[in-house]
Amino acid sequence: MNREAIGAILSKSRTIAVVGLSDNPARPSHQVAGYLQRAGYRIIPVNPHVTRVHGETAVASLREVPGPVDVVLIFRRPEHVPAIVEDAIAIGARAVWMQSGIRHSAAAARARAAGLAVVEDACMMVEHRMRAGG
Repeated sequence: MNREAIGAILSKSRTIAVVGLSDNPARPSHQVAGYLQRAGYRIIPVNPHVTRVHGETAVASLREVPGPVDVVLIFRRPEHVPAIVEDAIAIGARAVWMQSGIRHSAAAARARAAGLAVVEDACMMVEHRMRAGG
C-alpha cells in the first residue's frame, strides 16, 4: 500500500477495533492502542480474555462491536487473519490493518475484493507519528 493510501486511512478513520488487544502494558498491542487513543481515535478492544483496556469495554469478537468500525487493527498471528478479515467484511469495516510482522496475502486479496483498504506489516503508531511529526 502506498503512503498516500495509508495517510488517507489515518486521516479519515475515527474508530479502530483492535483485535488481540492485551491488557498487559508491556505488550505492543497495549502500547499502540494507548498511543492511538491519546491521538484522538476511539479504540475498541477485541479480545475474549479481557474485560477492559484503556478504559474501554472489550468485546469477544468483531461481530460483537457496537456501531460502525473504520479500521480493524490486527495483533494476531497470520493464521488467524483470514477469519478476522471475514468478520471485518461482515461488520462493514472500511480497512484492515495488519501490524508489523503480520502478512497474509490471500486474506489481503479477499479484503480488497470486498472493497476494504488493506495495510500489511506496518505499525499504525509509527505511521501516525511520521505524519504527525513526532
